[in-house]
Amino acid sequence: MTASRLFLALLNHDPTARTLAIAMPEVFPWVRHLTADELRDFTYELVEALSDAAELDLDDRAEEVIAGWRATARVEANPSEYAEARRPTSGDFGPVEVSA
Repeated sequence: MTASRLFLALLNHDPTARTLAIAMPEVFPWVRHLTADELRDFTYELVEALSDAAELDLDDRAEEVIAGWRATARVEANPSEYAEARRPTSGDFGPVEVSA
């Protein structure tokens, strides 16, 4: 898709991606809970995923990017959850099960 390539080229030539970053809150209101660096990272990851979707028929990747960053914003929006997430951990939490 030409639009996704255009956005990706814009991001590659404008590291701050100000134009896209300004528009992101209109589409994703929860980005206001992200830092400026996180917003830039989310924007870049999303545009890359949309490009992959257009070029390679990988639609799931864009949904994963949105869901992951939305979860980050949700944690950062709740001061107690954010404080808990930032606490250091130690020890072994056991095996991780991977579902297919």
